[in-house]
Order: sequence, then C-alpha cells, then structure tokens
Amino acid sequence: MINYIIDNNNLLSIEVIDQLILKNSKLELSVQTKKNVQDCRIFLDNYILEANRPVYGINTGFGSLCNTKIDHKDLGTLQENLVRSHACGTGEEVPNKIVKIMLLLKIKGLSFGHSGVQLQTLERLVDFYNNDVLPIIYSQGSLGASGDLAPLAHLSLPLFGEGEVYYKGRKISSQLLHQFFNWQPIQLQSKEGLALLNGTQFMSAYAVECLLNAEKIAAHATRIAACSLDGFDGLAEPFDELLHNIRNHFGQNFVAKQMREYLNGSQIQAKKKEQVQDPYSFRCIPQVNGTSIDAINYVKNVVETEINSVTDNPTIFPEHNKIISGGNFHGQCLAVALDMLAIALSELGNISERRTYLLISGQRGLPAFLTANPGLNSGFMILQYTAASIVSQNKQYCSPASVDSIVSSNGQEDHVSMGANAATKCLKVVENVYSVLGIELICAAQALDFRKPLITSTKLEYFKNQFRNRVPYLENDTYLHPHIKNAEKFLKEN
Repeated sequence: MINYIIDNNNLLSIEVIDQLILKNSKLELSVQTKKNVQDCRIFLDNYILEANRPVYGINTGFGSLCNTKIDHKDLGTLQENLVRSHACGTGEEVPNKIVKIMLLLKIKGLSFGHSGVQLQTLERLVDFYNNDVLPIIYSQGSLGASGDLAPLAHLSLPLFGEGEVYYKGRKISSQLLHQFFNWQPIQLQSKEGLALLNGTQFMSAYAVECLLNAEKIAAHATRIAACSLDGFDGLAEPFDELLHNIRNHFGQNFVAKQMREYLNGSQIQAKKKEQVQDPYSFRCIPQVNGTSIDAINYVKNVVETEINSVTDNPTIFPEHNKIISGGNFHGQCLAVALDMLAIALSELGNISERRTYLLISGQRGLPAFLTANPGLNSGFMILQYTAASIVSQNKQYCSPASVDSIVSSNGQEDHVSMGANAATKCLKVVENVYSVLGIELICAAQALDFRKPLITSTKLEYFKNQFRNRVPYLENDTYLHPHIKNAEKFLKEN
C-alpha cells in the first residue's frame, strides 16, 4: 500500500484525490508537517497566556457572542460545546465517498500549521481516514460562510466520542468505535473546535466529486453526440478546423477536433447527403459542449486552489507573531463556481435531449420512435419524455444559489454564500445528466443499427459495440427502466 505524504509541498489535485480514493491509499504526515502543527500550537498556548485582550474564538464566544470573554479554565469546554451545539444538520446523509473526501480536505487544511490544532487531533483525523471511519454527516445545515459549520461539526463529534460513524459498513456509536480501537477521546483545547468547524470542506468535497464526474460526462457527451450525428445521417462539415480557428475558444476547438476524429472513416459520412444543414443540436455541438468544457476547466482551477488553502478562522501566523480574524471561510468562490458547473452540465443534458427528440422523430430514413414496427410498438417514444422531464428539473436546480443570502447570528454574519446548497444541487444535476446521456446513447445506438449495412467510424463502432454488451438492440417494446440504468452504469464505469 503506497502512502500519500501530507506536506505543504504536495498539493492535492482532482486527479490525485481520485487515485487516493480509488486505490484506498493511506495518509502519512511528513516530519515537517508535524513540526509546523506543533510549533503553531505552542505559539498559540503562549499567546493566550500572554495576551491581555480578547482573541476571537479563542477566549471569546462565537458569532454575535464575540465580545463575551471566556475564563481560561473553560477554553476546552468552550470548544467542545461549540462542536456539540453546531451538530444540528438534517436532510439526507452525505454519501460515504464524499465524507472520506471531506476528511482528506480537512486534514490538508489543518496540516499547514496556521490553525492551532493539537498534533494528536490531526493524527486522529488521519486515523479516521486510514481506517475508513466515516462520520455520519447530513446534507442540510450549512450556509456556506463561517465555514460549513453544521456538516463539519458532525465530522468532528467522533473525535471526542460523540455522534455516529460508519465502520465496515455498519452504523455504530463513536463510543463503541473508541472501544474497538482502544482510543481515548480527544480533549479539545482552545481554538480547536473553531479550527475544525470553520472551513469549506463540505462544499469542496462535493465540488471534487462533481468535477470527477463532470470531466467524464463531458467526454461522453461529445462521443455520444458523434454517434447521434451519424445515426441521424448528419453533416460533418460544421466541424471543419477552418471554421473553428477563426473563433478560437479552447473548448470549441477541442470538441470540433474530437468530432472530426470520431467521424473519420465513417461509411455513413461518405454517403451523399440530401440535406444542406442540420439543426443546431447537431451543428453547434462544438460551440455548446466546448463552452461547458471551458466552464469545467475554470471550476477545476477554483476548486484546486481552494483544497490547498487554509480556510478556518482566526488564522495563526507564528512567524509574524499574529493571530488574524478574517473571512477565509467564506464560500463565495465555490458557490459561484458550483452554480456555473451545474449550468455547464445541465446544458450538456439540454442539447442531448434535443438530439434524442430528433432521433425518434421519424426523419432521414429512420422509423418513427426507432422501432421497426411503429403502431404495434411505441418504441422509444417515452424515453424522450423521461429525458425532457429530467432536463426541466435540471433547469430548476440551476437557479443559482450564490445570488442568495440570509442574515444569521444576530446580524454578525450578514452575508453568506449558500455554497453548500450550490454543492448539493450540483451533484443532483450530475446524476440527472448521466440519465439524459444514457437515454441519448440508447437512441443513437439504435439509430446506427438502422443504418446497416453502412457502419460508422471504427472508434464509434467500437464504442457502440461495448455499449451493446450492456444494452441490446431492441426490436419490440420492452421494459425500458433496466436499460436506462444499465446505460447510466456504462457511462459511469467507462
């Protein structure tokens, strides 16, 4: 088992996280990381003893209680009370994979040595990650500012023996977990609860998961579009390099090149065409899909910056003898990016549904609803209904969360990002687009089969044949739900 070293010089990327989760790699704190964390804690302890003034969240209350001074002997209790009182999430449980990413990102954020946590606290989080101890977290409760307070409180409760976790597929109490590993509960010290709860790791973990899927979805969307274009007997002319060079957006040029490569050698393309133009959903694939790819690349840059950042508050700078209370926990950058990502993915679904509609419309020599015996068979008529329903739901999910805000904490926290809502609904868009693309692929493969004896390109024929191992050619009406689920599974696994 290869360990991943947590160190300031090792920056996380979306691809690195994917491999860490896929290979079940273990984490290890570097010697320098341990020293940075310990030095920061020593500085903080000395600072508190020497300070003759209140320092937010360390020897004061929180939020609008920031002016309430706390006695030195109660500083540990203050931090545990903070975690308990903030663990008030609700809604669905966060998927285990996202919880594991949250643990990784929280470990990374605390490892820089600007948060003041005890080394043993950080090491216990590493123990959780390495042993697949996954705290039970709920999807609702974060405003996306002051950090993801409620979700991160649920993440932190098991450190001192409260809350519940999943371990080896079972939901168990944290007390039972501690008994199993013979762990002593962590006694939180000054500032630690705030360091654990402040941060954008809930939003960021969802963003990582959405991006991992977004890149796969974007790749499939263009490949499936090429299958549909040949199935519809469409024109390759709109993908000419000359056309796209004079506009020169990266994503547009990238998709146009992909379309040329996918269609190269197609017997269907070699056949003389009767039509002069195709509808936009075919002709404008590079312009639409390319824009989504550009948006995904922007979001990836934002997220990779965020997951390698310190986002708790206040932030400690031992080398400058400073503790600064600021707003690095504010999730606006993620909220806007996640709204953009949801829109970009939704558009891949929107244009996909339009191609599905055309494929079943009985045009260009294809039978109505892609069935050999229309009338007796309804064929794929209602597949398009399903896709239409899903893309309309996506439009509702794409109402931006980042333009919303609501005052909290007696007005102290008077602008919030709503990035957590942007994150959870973006994941719903991800799942929906898999369904819509799966439906298009069912129709595109069926249309290509109706073009025989002409066949598409070698690349697309191989892709279609792979798909046929999951979803067969459908001659007569059948129960379609399992085929949709198999199509979704095919896209997620390839």
